[in-house]
Amino acid sequence: MANPLFDTLFEQHVGNDTVFLQLPDGETITYAKFLQTTAQYAGLLTKLGLQPGDRLAVQIAKSPQALAIYASCVQAGIVFLPLNPAYTANEVSYFLEDSGATVLICDQKQVEALSPVATTCSAALETLNADGSGTFADKAQKLPEVYDTVARVADDLAAFLYTSGTTGRSKGAMLTQGNLLSNAKALMSEWQFTAQDVLLHALPIFHTHGLFVASNIMLLAGGKMIFLPKFDLDHVIAQLPHATTMMGVPTFYTRLLSDPRLNKALVTHMRLFVSGSAPMLAETHVQFEKRTGCSILERYGMTETNMNTSNPYSGERRPGTVGFPLPATEIKITDSNTGETLPDGEIGEIEVRGANVFKGYWNMPEKTAEELRADGFFITGDLGKIDQDGYLQIVGRNKDLIISGGFNIYPKEIELLLDEEEHVLESAVIGVPHPDFGETVVGVLIADGDNALDLEKIKINIHKSLARFKHPQRLVTLPELPRNAMGKVQKNALRKRFEKLFLE
Repeated sequence: MANPLFDTLFEQHVGNDTVFLQLPDGETITYAKFLQTTAQYAGLLTKLGLQPGDRLAVQIAKSPQALAIYASCVQAGIVFLPLNPAYTANEVSYFLEDSGATVLICDQKQVEALSPVATTCSAALETLNADGSGTFADKAQKLPEVYDTVARVADDLAAFLYTSGTTGRSKGAMLTQGNLLSNAKALMSEWQFTAQDVLLHALPIFHTHGLFVASNIMLLAGGKMIFLPKFDLDHVIAQLPHATTMMGVPTFYTRLLSDPRLNKALVTHMRLFVSGSAPMLAETHVQFEKRTGCSILERYGMTETNMNTSNPYSGERRPGTVGFPLPATEIKITDSNTGETLPDGEIGEIEVRGANVFKGYWNMPEKTAEELRADGFFITGDLGKIDQDGYLQIVGRNKDLIISGGFNIYPKEIELLLDEEEHVLESAVIGVPHPDFGETVVGVLIADGDNALDLEKIKINIHKSLARFKHPQRLVTLPELPRNAMGKVQKNALRKRFEKLFLE
């Protein structure tokens, strides 16, 4: 194929007048119209000087036009870099500089904050708003509705997604056309998606789950998406009777369970509920099935790998597990120190190998070599075990990464801010169980001497520098941090101490 990802996901729909996207106000967009917009956007990207392999950064609201920018990057051979709209200008500056993106598209409301960033990074700045207006859309409207797709091969880069570890800088995970396409094919088959499916899409599209899982599957299958700008309980409940499937994070399901309108009659037409991006409490599984008669299918993926495992579509969906490896994906549990494979039932580090595994970290060869073995296995940093029936159970993380509501949070970033606050001697940031978000952020502070800490003032100060999803939900004080004999802070002890903070 000239361009494997575009030819498989998009080209098949040229001239297709069936509905691809249905918006909250009832407006519909056909596949044909979507691809005409995509072609105009691809033409504009080329006109702006972007060449195949160049990076385009976007920090924009979810919209059909935002999704078309992703498609246009695939068609023009440009590497797509979506950024969370909640990121501050300082955070965007790092991503822009590190990626070398030469064009940044943002909401008009962010122009004042991001113009200096774009100028410093020598990037052109365009706008695209939630309603589809903006300089980018205006310029694209004047261009042809056809575009000669740029030739690419499976190993060419399609996207960068920045992911956080527990130490060091955020890392740009390089995802290839082959990574994305292989995963979409595996998931469509495993979850039995067809052109008759209607997916209720309330996920963000700057994240693997909403963009590369949900959207790519539906493009491949040729189904329709009810495309909501975000999760709104009333809107989701109103649309459930018109859908056949939904993908969400645990928060979606806990919020649905909080509403008495959720019952079996509401979801009669639903054949599949999928959950991921954060661990789901077993109780949520139990309560959801009791209320609806539907068993949530939980799966396991990462920014670097897309999806790795899934509970079965046909068969027991076992709460507390993430199922079995997807076709052509290998999972093994290894000793963190020796790398040796452990027998089933023993806890160790989860490693994964397959066509879904990323190419490496942008401009970080040493970090890539640390986490991506020469034989192709990726060291996930997650701890797990495989039970006697072959189900994978995730029991924790070697890294201190916090996943709250599906978003990755880097503790060190928050700790550095807390440590700068008045009278704070030191801090430790941990993730603790939360019934709504899976996990949430708690900051543990140690005061300097006998000084009292003004926790509310500290919260206000650090919120200025952090995206909202990174804000600590609670700040607590202790006389000292627990440490081992080597002086290392024992975060496991802190997590144990505060594990019921939001569950009681």
